[in-house]
Amino acid sequence: MTAQDKAGQNRAAQNKTAQNRAAVVTGASTGIGEATVQALRADGWTVFAVARRAERLAALETETGAVAIPADITEDVDVAQLLARVTEAGGIGTLINIAGGARGADPVGAASSEDWEWMYRVNVLGTMKLTRAFLPMLRANGEGTVLNLTSTAGLVAYEGGAGYNAAKFAQHAMTGALRLEEAEHNIRVIEVAPGLVQTEEFALNRLGDRQAAEKVYQGVEKPLTAADVADVVRYAVSAPHHVNLDQIVIRPVAQAANHKIIRRG
Repeated sequence: MTAQDKAGQNRAAQNKTAQNRAAVVTGASTGIGEATVQALRADGWTVFAVARRAERLAALETETGAVAIPADITEDVDVAQLLARVTEAGGIGTLINIAGGARGADPVGAASSEDWEWMYRVNVLGTMKLTRAFLPMLRANGEGTVLNLTSTAGLVAYEGGAGYNAAKFAQHAMTGALRLEEAEHNIRVIEVAPGLVQTEEFALNRLGDRQAAEKVYQGVEKPLTAADVADVVRYAVSAPHHVNLDQIVIRPVAQAANHKIIRRG
């Protein structure tokens, strides 16, 4: 082997090492996505922070040194532009799909088609489009990781949650199918399913009223925080690649199940 060949091999190994500590994180402008960017950057990862709100991403970029890329993950043009920018910057070994959300708490009989369509588009189609776009890169890496943030709402249905249940059940099923399909490419697929998490916007966006949103957490001494979930995400994607935490359910102790929450005072 010539010195030039050895140098080429060394560069390839360095590039792969860099990719394996580089991630795209969606939903990065708020809540769990924002906290995940912060946690990974604190560990020295290269992070491409993706969300629609450019001004919030710019602040996160200043704070953490992440690379801010404003994009709507449900739009094919935005996804293609995101892939091009990440490729030009050297690529990634980890895709973390956190973007999603809930709208409404109506029973099926009073369901809003607009809310249901939005939840399916963001939670399911957005995750699919990002994953589809980056799979060739993750396969080529040889040790790729996809982590999807679902919800306990995707594991057990509850009254008033049908639309969110439907979207998260679909995302949960997609995650399981992806794990089966991509094992031969040595891609590990992780699902993190949080229960009650108190964040800046989730309940407010869902219910549209601050007072109603505050009641979701009323009397719960220690609901999960975005940082709690982000720490679990960080651990899962940082574990040795042969260790696949297939599904992680994380709840506060006060939430024994979706329908049982201990409230005091």
